[in-house]
Amino acid sequence: MLNRICQILSIVSFVMVASMSGGAYFGYKYVTSEQFKSRVMKEIMGNVSGMMPKVLDQGLPDMTGTSVPDKNWTVPGVPRL
Repeated sequence: MLNRICQILSIVSFVMVASMSGGAYFGYKYVTSEQFKSRVMKEIMGNVSGMMPKVLDQGLPDMTGTSVPDKNWTVPGVPRL
């Protein structure tokens, strides 16, 4: 009886390992395919292009300061030596 239980558990274990290995193989092949790459790039570009006009309108100032900091410029939170 114990021999039969061990054989059944061995078969179940083999089926589980084989299915996980097969799933990992086909998942890897899908993730590294050109189809997956183009789908992800299309989705990312769609999301980014929808956000860009809003971000650019809100984030760009009308005028900026000097390109080189002057001698009175300090980094916030860092004490001057």
